[in-house]
Amino acid sequence: MKPLSVKLKPIENLTQVDKIELTLQEYLRSGNFMPGDSIPKELELADALGVSRTAIREALSRFKTLGIIESRKNRGMVISTPDILGNMERVLNPQLLDDETMREIFELRLVIEMGLGDLLFKRKTDAALAKLETIVEKCEKATNKVEYIKNDAEFHAVLYKLSGNKTIQRFQKMLLPIFEYILKRMPGVADTRETTNYTSHRALLEILKNGTPEEFNGQMRDHLRNYFTI
Repeated sequence: MKPLSVKLKPIENLTQVDKIELTLQEYLRSGNFMPGDSIPKELELADALGVSRTAIREALSRFKTLGIIESRKNRGMVISTPDILGNMERVLNPQLLDDETMREIFELRLVIEMGLGDLLFKRKTDAALAKLETIVEKCEKATNKVEYIKNDAEFHAVLYKLSGNKTIQRFQKMLLPIFEYILKRMPGVADTRETTNYTSHRALLEILKNGTPEEFNGQMRDHLRNYFTI
């Protein structure tokens, strides 16, 4: 087992910009800065910390990359509303992630889908139910696996949209490459069709029309059970 001194990076090994970044993070946190608030100018920060403007600029550049601050005309640097999925979106590529990471992210999607019931029942509309009916009919008439999987993906995409939660919708779209990768690696996992003994798309739709959120969440878990074998 490696000693703690190897596992933890000594503070003295931090660069000056690293230290400035940590100091500014604490300053913004303790100062209760909110989105839209202006932060001190580079020169003010450099004088207060006793460092060069170049070092301050590099530290602020890191904050820009993370979406913590942004430039505003006639106002300088202000606190922004972070794009919480932005950085994740940049690296969510099957070629950049190992199998374990992709499996865990995929499981996160499954957990979200099993908890959509309350949002769906709160925001369902006749138009959305009619659209789901059309998709279910396509699933039932699918003559091959490729066609079935395409309609299955559309069914779940409509559910995400029906949730009304833009963050959930965006997350679902981000996960499409990983979903496709999982299907390629596990070709039999989605080959359920509508004939096997599991909760079908038709059953989910009927619950959404006449059931309860609790019933929907429980049956969605059964609908997705094949994916938990990954």
